[in-house]
Amino acid sequence: MINPNDLLVTAYDEARLGLSEGGIPIGAALFDSTGKLLGRGHNRRVQADDPSLHAETDAFRRAGRRRDYRDTIMVTTLSPCWYCSGLVRQFGIGAVVVGEARTFSGGHEWLAEQGVSITILDDPACVDMMSRFIAERPELWHEDIGVTD
Repeated sequence: MINPNDLLVTAYDEARLGLSEGGIPIGAALFDSTGKLLGRGHNRRVQADDPSLHAETDAFRRAGRRRDYRDTIMVTTLSPCWYCSGLVRQFGIGAVVVGEARTFSGGHEWLAEQGVSITILDDPACVDMMSRFIAERPELWHEDIGVTD
């Protein structure tokens, strides 16, 4: 049995990397059902000046093409936004492991309604990293989640 906390380590490392680059600390990784890493990435919207380069899309792109994604697990440090939830749904990713959904709750409940297996870990390190970032960089956080006020 795969321990989701072990998988989260890769996504968390990616989030820390993104933060060190001056970006938003959200990391993700795509694994197969045996726990083999297929791709990893982090939110690089700031670094690449690309609004579509979220952590989940970065990990997905780096994983390369597959004929079928039903046996894959998307691991992300933060509840996936609607954009990334759409990616999971569009390609039929079978499971999502969420580091935390306290600081932001995206589309994980909708994904569960669509039959995607959702595991929320409520990881204290993920909560702490995002809470600190939001407090220190609220303007960048609001840009990322589409808040204009």
